[in-house]
Amino acid sequence: MDEYEAIKRIEEEFEHDIKNASHESELERLKVKYLGRKEGLVTGLLKAIPQIDPAKRKDYGRAVNQLKEKVTNGITRRLRELQEEKVQRKLLEEKVNVHLPGRPFPVGAVHPISRVMDEIIDIFLSMGFEVEEGPEIEDDYHNFEGLNIPKDHPARDMQDTFYIEGGRFLLRTHTSPVQIRVMEVKTPPLKVIAPGRVYRRDFDVSHSPMFHQVEGFAVDVDISFAHLKGVISEFLRTFFLLDIPVRFRPSYFPFTEPSAEVDIGCVFCGGEGCRICGEGWIEVMGCGMIHPEVLKNVHLDPEKFSGFAFGVGVERLTMLKYSISDIRLFYEGNLDFLEQFR
Repeated sequence: MDEYEAIKRIEEEFEHDIKNASHESELERLKVKYLGRKEGLVTGLLKAIPQIDPAKRKDYGRAVNQLKEKVTNGITRRLRELQEEKVQRKLLEEKVNVHLPGRPFPVGAVHPISRVMDEIIDIFLSMGFEVEEGPEIEDDYHNFEGLNIPKDHPARDMQDTFYIEGGRFLLRTHTSPVQIRVMEVKTPPLKVIAPGRVYRRDFDVSHSPMFHQVEGFAVDVDISFAHLKGVISEFLRTFFLLDIPVRFRPSYFPFTEPSAEVDIGCVFCGGEGCRICGEGWIEVMGCGMIHPEVLKNVHLDPEKFSGFAFGVGVERLTMLKYSISDIRLFYEGNLDFLEQFR
């Protein structure tokens, strides 16, 4: 057989094979059949070049190399076509019907505690108060002694908390330490609220080991109890969106003198008396005039300056606002409960 006829025969055979190749594995077999190092048909033609008549060798070698290039490009091109066909088939199989309604995604909501905390902050900001924060891990001085609660004071029993490093530090029992920290570095006039988490060793339907509190205080010349009553009354009526009655009962706190508990007319029965309030009043917060000893501890002259302070439990107000009877519901992660506040 003429050597050029062999080239032509192999070329025609390749065209037939490549046209009918329908899988990548078939292309691998064709690559071995035509370009294999030992028995490849085109490789055999290349190996025969030295035996060709020297006068024809150059033209023959050019023809064989052209065939090799054609085989190589043909296999590469067919591989690309098969891969593209595979992608198109997959797209058709996984095609999404855009005319169908989309799957709904669950939408979260602001936690009721966070919602009420933000509302409290907004009300006091509208009254001209500033927001300050302090550390949740406190030292004994700022949490107790600076607030006129020495080590042997019985008021510490009511604020039993979690101690760290043998009692050197503790998880703060109220946000009142922020009052001391602010007055240590700033001078009056001051109008500040301090929202945040606090900790006590209590756990029942109305108490949690961790809860939220907003401390507020104002210090200036000639601050009186009348100012305190005006601020608290305005806050409570704005918060509950009701013109509710507010009363102040004498009480005791080590860091205020005089001190008072604040009650509001029951928001459930309108003050007539029910199973929640008993006799028409509900206690909501504590307050009083800042104790002179506290002012002395931050190097303010109590003869010149006076101030008031108050503390409100955020969970307490949230339970009243949304008629919730168990504080533990806030922390159980029950979606049926939390979705009500979406």
